[in-house]
Amino acid sequence: MNTRIRRAAVAATAAAVLPLALAACSGDADSKPSDSAQAASSAPAGGDEKTDEAPDGMATTDEPFGPACSSVPQEGAGSFDGMAVDPVATAASNNPALSTLVSAVKKAGLVDTLNNAENITVFAPTNDAFAKIPQADLDKVLNDKTQLTKILTYHVVGQKLTPEDLKSGSFETLEKSELTTTGTGESYTVNDTAKVVCGNVKTANATVYIIDNVLMPKN
Repeated sequence: MNTRIRRAAVAATAAAVLPLALAACSGDADSKPSDSAQAASSAPAGGDEKTDEAPDGMATTDEPFGPACSSVPQEGAGSFDGMAVDPVATAASNNPALSTLVSAVKKAGLVDTLNNAENITVFAPTNDAFAKIPQADLDKVLNDKTQLTKILTYHVVGQKLTPEDLKSGSFETLEKSELTTTGTGESYTVNDTAKVVCGNVKTANATVYIIDNVLMPKN
């Protein structure tokens, strides 16, 4: 009789323990998907971080831009780094594409004026820009210091202009009349006639925008 009671007690205990064990196993199984779900929920956060970092990898407006920038020397005095440490007339003299402009600046006696100015913007015509002017007309201007000075100072604005400023602006030049700029991104035009072919070039005292046409004062 006692043996039967003991067997019944064991059976009852086993019956009680088994559901508890199954419940425990079920709880462990449930926890695993929960952990996975938690890991999955953290994944988008990593994706968001990459999105946040993307703008940092984009070219900023502080960098030179434009198709003609590729022709600038990679190193030396005529490179972007080299030009950045020299005043603007000196910096331009180290850029082969600006040799005609530099000769004109010297003829007009403006080297010291430009080198000693502070926080200016120079719209610098390339050699090809000067070549668009008939040779007889160019020679006449180069030999007329008053007219040459008027034209050259019309290419200089007495403040540093950023690409953002060029989107739509009107600026007084050292010649005392105004020039206008329009554009967006990496495409800008001055007076609706000259395109910026290499912009936002820094020198020690100026920001330079190299252009493909010579600007003429309206007066």
